Amino acid sequence: MEFARRQRFHPLVTALLAIVALPFVAALSATPALADFRVCNATQNLVGVAIGYRAKAGWVTEGWWHVEGSSCKTLIEGQLSSRYYYLYAEDAERGGRWDGPVNMCVAEKEFKVSGVSDCFARGFQRAGFQEYDTGEQASWMVQLTEPATDGTAAVTGTNGQ
Repeated sequence: MEFARRQRFHPLVTALLAIVALPFVAALSATPALADFRVCNATQNLVGVAIGYRAKAGWVTEGWWHVEGSSCKTLIEGQLSSRYYYLYAEDAERGGRWDGPVNMCVAEKEFKVSGVSDCFARGFQRAGFQEYDTGEQASWMVQLTEPATDGTAAVTGTNGQ
C-alpha cells in the first residue's frame, strides 16, 4: 500500500517540480546578448561606413556599409577580438565626413583590403580613420551625429552593452 501511494504521488511531485524549475531552466538556456561593433546614424541622411582593424594576418579595412538615417548597422558580428577599431564614414547626400588622423586604404565600391600602406600604388584610395579604443569590451557602438557648426562632425563611441 505504501508503495502504491508513492507511485500515485510521484507524477504530481514531478509536475510541480517541472513548473517550479521551468523559469530557472529557461534563464539558463536563454541566448546571451550578442556582442558586436555597431554604427548608429543619428542623422537623416544615408551614410557610407568603412572599418579598419588588426587581424591575425595584419591590418584590414573593409566597407561600404550603407546606414540609413536614424538607424544602426552591425559591422562586426560576435565578440570583438581587437582593442582598437578605426572608422571612416561619408554622408552620401551632403558630402560630409567623419574621419580621423589614421590613414588606411578604401575603394569606391565594396571592398576588403589587406594592409594599410601603398594604397595608391595598389589601386586604392587613402582615407583618414578615427581610432576607437574599446577597452577590450565585448561590444561597441559608434553614433554618428550631425556635424557641428564649425564643420567638424560629432562622433561618439560607447560600450554597446
